[in-house]
Amino acid sequence: MTNDPGHIDRQAAASGGPAAVRIQGLWKKFGEQTAVHGIDLTLPAGRFIGLVGPNGAGKTTTLSMVTGLLRPDAGLVEIGGHDVWRDPVAVKSRIGVLPEGLRLFERLSGRELLGYTGRLRGLPGDEVDKRASQLLEVLDLSGSQHKLVVDYSTGMRKKIGLAAALLHNPEILFLDEPFEGVDPVSAQTIRGVLERYTASGATVIFSSHVMELVESLCDWVAVMAAGRIRAQGPLAEVRGAAPSLQDAFLELVGAGDRGAAHHLDWLGGGGAR
Repeated sequence: MTNDPGHIDRQAAASGGPAAVRIQGLWKKFGEQTAVHGIDLTLPAGRFIGLVGPNGAGKTTTLSMVTGLLRPDAGLVEIGGHDVWRDPVAVKSRIGVLPEGLRLFERLSGRELLGYTGRLRGLPGDEVDKRASQLLEVLDLSGSQHKLVVDYSTGMRKKIGLAAALLHNPEILFLDEPFEGVDPVSAQTIRGVLERYTASGATVIFSSHVMELVESLCDWVAVMAAGRIRAQGPLAEVRGAAPSLQDAFLELVGAGDRGAAHHLDWLGGGGAR
């Protein structure tokens, strides 16, 4: 496993192209709390990448800065060689984003939302309608396309948000906890779409704290804890000799025996006392 950005840059170059995302010295503080501690991270193109870490690790803050939703205090972020903050138009035409706590135009129907999103992106109306129909069908939303988004379930909202993020065919897709609160059927549908997308040579970068999911989907991971990158590289390299990514992750983040039974000797026994 490695946290050497130069090693990953060489690895990306050897794979036949520039990095999808390059981050150098990225910092973010909220008052006295430092959420992201000057991280360096280089993510290769054409891979299914997991940004993993416990709750509060800084994953959402990092993705928000990388995608231009939150201005960093210091540091450089480049996507496809373009500076996120100096050349935002070029960057945002190349990326799709499904953020955590997704907010949608809830008084539009699913189809209207996609039509509006596509036209905002500058796509011709006929092309928007064609792509919207295909996405609605593949994501199993055709039967709900005329239903208002406000009445969508959590899984349906994640799927229509994913459709909106994919509509302009971005080079890189950023997803923040895309499977959180999603039922197994919707999760399988989303997974199938993402696997098809990466098979075409595109890049998916998604955050999660569910190691089993990351291990089953990703071929490249970055482990984050307390605002710092603890490891980055191909999945097998980060996992190392550990039996699973979960075991490697617990070792990397320094998780101790926080569930020691003697701290809860009052718990159980069938009643209060």
